[in-house]
Amino acid sequence: MTAEAAMAVPVLVVFALTLVWALMAASAQIRCVDAARAGARAAARSEPEAQALDVARSAAPEGAEIAMERTGELWRVRVEASTPGPGPLALTLHAEAVALAEDTVGAER
Repeated sequence: MTAEAAMAVPVLVVFALTLVWALMAASAQIRCVDAARAGARAAARSEPEAQALDVARSAAPEGAEIAMERTGELWRVRVEASTPGPGPLALTLHAEAVALAEDTVGAER
């Protein structure tokens, strides 16, 4: 019985740590999506670009890179963040959101 426990405990510990890492990565991905949406909404409301970036930055994970651009009638916000982890567990997460600029709504073309 002792030999089986000695084999099973390390496997269970590694499994538990992997689950915790996966939950942290999923949480960071959700925060990237939320940050991209918040930044796109703020930019679409014609808030100053610096303020829209601050809104996105406040919702993004620590150390995330945020890019914002306007193409025609659309504002695009892209958020990238790295997950902590050794070797192949270090992932780069990203999310993008697009919003129609409110100053173009109802404008004649």
